[in-house]
Amino acid sequence: MTFLRAIGFILSLGYRTDRRRLFVASGLMLVGYLSAPLVGAGLGAFTNAVLDQDTSRAVGLAIGLAFLLIFELMMGHFAHLSYFELGDMQQMQLTDEIAEIAHSSGRIDQFDRPEFAKLLTVATEGLQRVRLALEVTLQLCGMVLQVIVTTVILAMVEPWLVLLPLAAVPPVLLAQRAQKIMDTTRDEAALDIQLSRHLVQVGTTGQSAKEVRLFGAQRPLAERQRAAWNATTAQLWTAHRRAAVLRAIGQVWFALAYALAVFLVVRQAAAGGANIGQVVLVMTLAVQVSSQVAGGLAVLSILQSVGRTGEHIAELRAMVADDPAAAAAATAAATSGESQSASAEPSPPGEVPERMTSGVTLENVSFCYPGKTIPVLHDVSFTVPAGSTLALVGENGAGKSTLVKLLCGLYQPTSGRILVDGVDLATLPDSVWRERVATLFQDFARFELMLRENVGTGLVSKIDDDEALWAALGRARAGTVVDRLADGLDQLLGHEYGNGVDLSGGQWQTLGLARTLMRTDPLLLILDEPAAALDAFAENALFERFVASAEETGRVAGAITVFVSHRFSTVRDADQIIVLDGGSVREAGTHTALMARADLYAELFALQAGAYS
Repeated sequence: MTFLRAIGFILSLGYRTDRRRLFVASGLMLVGYLSAPLVGAGLGAFTNAVLDQDTSRAVGLAIGLAFLLIFELMMGHFAHLSYFELGDMQQMQLTDEIAEIAHSSGRIDQFDRPEFAKLLTVATEGLQRVRLALEVTLQLCGMVLQVIVTTVILAMVEPWLVLLPLAAVPPVLLAQRAQKIMDTTRDEAALDIQLSRHLVQVGTTGQSAKEVRLFGAQRPLAERQRAAWNATTAQLWTAHRRAAVLRAIGQVWFALAYALAVFLVVRQAAAGGANIGQVVLVMTLAVQVSSQVAGGLAVLSILQSVGRTGEHIAELRAMVADDPAAAAAATAAATSGESQSASAEPSPPGEVPERMTSGVTLENVSFCYPGKTIPVLHDVSFTVPAGSTLALVGENGAGKSTLVKLLCGLYQPTSGRILVDGVDLATLPDSVWRERVATLFQDFARFELMLRENVGTGLVSKIDDDEALWAALGRARAGTVVDRLADGLDQLLGHEYGNGVDLSGGQWQTLGLARTLMRTDPLLLILDEPAAALDAFAENALFERFVASAEETGRVAGAITVFVSHRFSTVRDADQIIVLDGGSVREAGTHTALMARADLYAELFALQAGAYS
């Protein structure tokens, strides 16, 4: 049953998170819940004492009842202090687990898979209910304990009353069915929820607000978001109505059973078969059972929902474990090792050389995004000697950025191999190669954190090392950016999370370069189409700074530098230029050689040069 798995999931999560708080909260809650059925028994005895005019016994029982009620409240209060904090900790624990699962493979293939994005959405949606899950789990356990004790007490009064708690079984089963309907509907509505979230973000984020205002797109965006939200709401409301009918049938069933039990006991008392105290006892306990069942049904719906969240997290973990890219990497690793370069002493399989001596070789590399059938790259083969520079050029959609991500190890080839000094990247743990890669992407990250964190992320171990930070800023010529900030390295950037300072596109990119240059011993440096935020002069200056760093690392570590740009003037001095066309290598050579061929490169260069003439 889903709710039983949910209880196990929540309790095991609480045990992993903070077992002391779990034990304290459980003990206090269960002891407090024992008070309720004892109150029912006490009321019955108190009624008989009053009818018998036994004042001393009645006073003693009244004091005992007051103590039990106060004790129940106190235990609930002290339990709340523990389970409330633990619930918050559990939500954070699951948030961390989801983030860890999403990034556990070391590559980014899973983010290109629609089913992964959908699972990620429904799992993160479910996290909002996790904080209450521990509380309702403990409440349910307390209710079960109450029902057991209540059943024992009822059986002592009249054996057939033991059947009263069993009347709760149909409502429980109907409630479980109702929750399953809700969970299935939420899963089916995940895509509309994703779209609605995206449109809200587009309409309320400063980065996109300027275009939304300028083009007058507020109304169509709002209408599109409203349509997506209405579609989601319509699905959920239909499910809510079906679930409500099922729950109502269960509640009516139990109400009839409860009313029948009370009627039979009252009739027995009227016939002289039971005393008034027993009638009070049975009615009190019957009311408690009714309350317990109603509360239990509400609790079960929350638990089933949380249990579904646990299943989604498990599905995410399984999906990452079954990543076809990882399987392809394993296959490539099993067949590698026979075509290592003979021009240099190869490193042992699975190790990155301290200094590159041979270079990087692509052997018949093809790549197709998950869920797609048309490859982005087809049978790409070339070699980049150690210490040299490579320029990747081509029209939009030619496959340049995909090739860069393959070189970084963010993707694994669908077929073919990428060799570093003869070592297949597929044989390396994901992090080992990327520790020797420094990259500035076109869509570089803008971390709206302190400046030291924005830059220091490039080498996390040095994030608090001011000397290393200033050295990277100096190599990127970003010192002037910092000098203008009131708090220097500790200045908050952006406005999303506080009253920080915003920067121009070029300043953000300069800090991105500094972040890239935090790594002083890379074997691969990549500058991937930085022109989006810069004019021609600024881009040329950025390339000059990057080239200066590249020349130094090339001499020291035999590092390879890769430039990707639409501006041919910035890449013409590269040692080798690869021209991609439709995912294949169309041309390769120096600027002079490619101009002499008078093919695509020469045509594109002439077109661009003509635009500046």
